[in-house]
Amino acid sequence: MPNNFKKLFLYSTIGVITIIILLNSIVIVQAGETGVYQLFGKVRDQELKSGFHVINPLASVVKMSTRTEQYTMSVAQEEGNKTGDDSIDALTNEGLTIKLDITVLYHLIEDKASDIYKNLGENYEEKIIRPEIRSAIRETVAKYDSKAIYSDKRDEIVASLKEGLEKALISRGIVMETILLRNVSLPSNLSAAIQEKLKAEQESQRYNFLIDKEKKEAERKVIESKGQRDAQQIINESLTDKYLNYLYIKELKDRQGTIYVPINPQTGMPMFKGL
Repeated sequence: MPNNFKKLFLYSTIGVITIIILLNSIVIVQAGETGVYQLFGKVRDQELKSGFHVINPLASVVKMSTRTEQYTMSVAQEEGNKTGDDSIDALTNEGLTIKLDITVLYHLIEDKASDIYKNLGENYEEKIIRPEIRSAIRETVAKYDSKAIYSDKRDEIVASLKEGLEKALISRGIVMETILLRNVSLPSNLSAAIQEKLKAEQESQRYNFLIDKEKKEAERKVIESKGQRDAQQIINESLTDKYLNYLYIKELKDRQGTIYVPINPQTGMPMFKGL
């Protein structure tokens, strides 16, 4: 009996170990992920694509997302990747400090996932994306004044930021898709001053538009009057006696019951045949 028990225990142990080995040998990489394969601390360059894989049971696979991800830095308490005010302070070319909220959309290049894991680890956002965002914003904002950033140059600033981040991240195996500059906060007194200046500029533009409109209308009236004068002069020069008689006869021919009797131009008397 004891021998049977030992055999049963041995077989059970072997079965459990076999199951564990089999389970550790099977890896499923989901869609939108890639697998980084490592064995005894050595990372293999070739990533595991999405699907079913059989691996060495002593190896491990770190799964990394290749989907579009976002990194947000915001003044709002629970909106960004970090709790609390995580907006970015930057100096304008006037030396004024402004605060900006930003969201960056990005994704990993699948064939670079192993390199990212080797060089940066899984927490690559904090090691590369966050500092590159802060650096790009501060470098870009320093080229503009506060009014430009607050109003008419925002699209230009976003384009400049996107270009700078693309260059910085692509070499790391990260594709920067979109930048959303979601909020620009200025000191309250400066914001009010800029609003007043913008309002004054809009009023000035409106006034100039009205002046241009009135000038064009006056020019139109002058041209119209000149055209009427020239037309009247042409008409007056062409209205001879013969032409008026021609017009009179032409009008009579379309009237039923009208008989035209020629007039002697010397006597003014009707001209009849035989007289």
